[in-house]
Amino acid sequence: ISFGSEAVFESASSQEIAMTFDSSNNKVVIAYKDSGNSSAGTAIVGTVSSTSISFGSAATFDTSTSTDGITATFDSSNNKVFLAYQDGGNSNYGTAVIGTVSGTSISFGSEVVYNSGNSVHKNATFDTNNNKVVLAFLDHGNTRGQVIIGTVSGTGVSFGSATTYDESQVLYSQIVFDSSTNKLLVAYHDDGNSSYGTVVVATIDSSDN
Repeated sequence: ISFGSEAVFESASSQEIAMTFDSSNNKVVIAYKDSGNSSAGTAIVGTVSSTSISFGSAATFDTSTSTDGITATFDSSNNKVFLAYQDGGNSNYGTAVIGTVSGTSISFGSEVVYNSGNSVHKNATFDTNNNKVVLAFLDHGNTRGQVIIGTVSGTGVSFGSATTYDESQVLYSQIVFDSSTNKLLVAYHDDGNSSYGTVVVATIDSSDN
């Protein structure tokens, strides 16, 4: 692998960075906490050309004083960007928002709470078999590893009930969709089993779609 030149996308301290690729518009979307703007949740659209990248104007998706634990994925069925995060302005509740890319800009619908509790160590993926967003996270209120399914419609998203995949505290969860078997895999740090690296295979019940 070789690299082009570095490009600055935000001239301020940028944290909690997440990124996804919008295959409909052939754009990269970077989401981050902008410490230069009261730690607001912010996103920017990038256009790759050869070994360089250029950016449009940044847009805010969460104006709270701290947007943490950001994760991003792309819904290729609806051609929308899905972002999930902890909303510091609302008790760190698990919150999601849908972004729409147009040219070099991105706009957002209304924020949706998917878990009314401190929701950390989250990661999102898109199930192309069921056309669902799937989010793995830790709910600090019950210290269980959980997965929740989101359905994108227009500029909004609705969620089903969360399902527990590990009864103990889990950290650093990652989730991915295996399109060859139409399965989801969740990997995590299992505090309930000597902090071992652990993985489970999950299946969305098609009758629930």
